[in-house]
Amino acid sequence: MTEASVLIWDEQELMRVGLRMVVDSQADLTVVGEAGDGEAGLTQALTLRPDLVLMDVRLPRLDGISAIAQLHAVLPGTRVLVITACDRDEYAYAALRAGASGFVVKDVPAAEMLVAIRGVLRGDAMIAPSVTRRLIDRYVTGAVAPLTDARLDVLTDREREVLGLIARGLNNVEIAEKLFLGETTVKTHVARILTKLHIRDRVEAVVLAYESGLVRPGG
Repeated sequence: MTEASVLIWDEQELMRVGLRMVVDSQADLTVVGEAGDGEAGLTQALTLRPDLVLMDVRLPRLDGISAIAQLHAVLPGTRVLVITACDRDEYAYAALRAGASGFVVKDVPAAEMLVAIRGVLRGDAMIAPSVTRRLIDRYVTGAVAPLTDARLDVLTDREREVLGLIARGLNNVEIAEKLFLGETTVKTHVARILTKLHIRDRVEAVVLAYESGLVRPGG
């Protein structure tokens, strides 16, 4: 079994110990390092090149948002799951914009934490339900005018349909069932969407779908 390597960034030692225990309890996950601030975390990441970074957004020496952006610039293949006690909308949106693949709060049960970790490693968008609706309402509904650029013009009608369902939170199996397609076909559509739109993962796809007006909350 191939193990995914995990690096933990959190100012609180107790939180780092807890996350290490959760991660190392799984046969397919292993913690390769810890850091108590953003600068130390970046230094370790460049050396260890982990598959995943679990981090708080509030870090000393280098704030989490800046650290995410710098990490994404030098190690685009390393995914980031933000795990924080501060679920303010501004932090969540900024983290996702900077390159994070997920955003969850620290008080989630260990089982849900592992679901989020594995989801991010698969390339899924893992955002705490308590944050998702507020993000959409505050930063998309009425706050961001639908874009009129031609970014979505490169997609076929079917690819637009798949993108819309991704933005609604459906996974590949659910999309396949809804559109009466094979799961492999859906995976192919998703890959083409990401390639054509020059985006990294499903998180960016969701943001783009809402900002472009392809999907609207409640629509």
